Amino acid sequence: MPIITIFGANGTQGSAVLEAVLADGKYTPRAASRSLDSARCKALIARGVEIVVGNLWDKESLKNAIRGSEAVFGLTNFWDPEIFPADPEGKGEVIQGKNLIDAAKEVDVKFFIWSSLESATKESNGLYKHVYHIDNKVAIEEYLKASGVPYAVVLTGWFAENLWKIGSLQKTDTGYTIPIAKYGPDDMQSATWVARDLGQAALALLTQYTDPSKGVLGKSYPVISFRFTYPEFAAAIAAAINKEVTFTPLETAGLLELDEMEFLQTEVDISVEKFGGLTRTVNLPGVMDKIEEILEALETVDGKEAQALMEEVDPAIEKMVLS
Repeated sequence: MPIITIFGANGTQGSAVLEAVLADGKYTPRAASRSLDSARCKALIARGVEIVVGNLWDKESLKNAIRGSEAVFGLTNFWDPEIFPADPEGKGEVIQGKNLIDAAKEVDVKFFIWSSLESATKESNGLYKHVYHIDNKVAIEEYLKASGVPYAVVLTGWFAENLWKIGSLQKTDTGYTIPIAKYGPDDMQSATWVARDLGQAALALLTQYTDPSKGVLGKSYPVISFRFTYPEFAAAIAAAINKEVTFTPLETAGLLELDEMEFLQTEVDISVEKFGGLTRTVNLPGVMDKIEEILEALETVDGKEAQALMEEVDPAIEKMVLS
């Protein structure tokens, strides 16, 4: 079977793509990691997944990791300590992304899926110029476009997994709260349920990019699972877990980078305008229809104290999901 090398296979995005490819069975996933010693790598090896060393700082290691692959799923991590706060602007992220694209080109990769975001500087008409973790990815995307490597881009929103992975859902004496900076009660958020939707989106692009009638190549595809206000989201979670859940607006996230990102998301709704392009273009019916799994995953929020969740999600939640 043809191979797709997946970067970030131990993380939220890459693992979603890997699981989708494994389940589909038309491609063999190869996971690239800086180290083979992590527990997650060992777990993948135990499942029979090929793991290779791919260091984004080292183009030769990237070429060795990718060689023989038909396709690549690529991403970079601005929040890697070697990138940020080592450099407040995270310029190393762009270096890493360019290394990955150069390596893919040199070993003749046929299709490159890049995980990106819309430009903060461009979409805000220059107002928000410090959202480096967004604009760096856009700079890499532009480099990819100029490289000659056949590509498509997936665009994500706020990760639903942020609820428990980065502490967006915090325990209180009476239940939980969702503290978010710069968002008011009426501001809309566009969210991506990565574990369920991103992998299926990438898989659809991978399995259809060779069909000219689909027009996959050279385009960007928003993967937006649903939209909500934070009070609506808090109420939906509260109904599902039968505990108090509130929204707590914060004055600042404590970092200009994040504050400008939140302002961008509230003032420039870039995702919803383009939502649907993916499903229309690559025929992905039913991928973005429900969010029960988000609430089921809340069982792990407490770690030791798993929450008993409803078997059926309150219909109110369904109203938040884009059809």
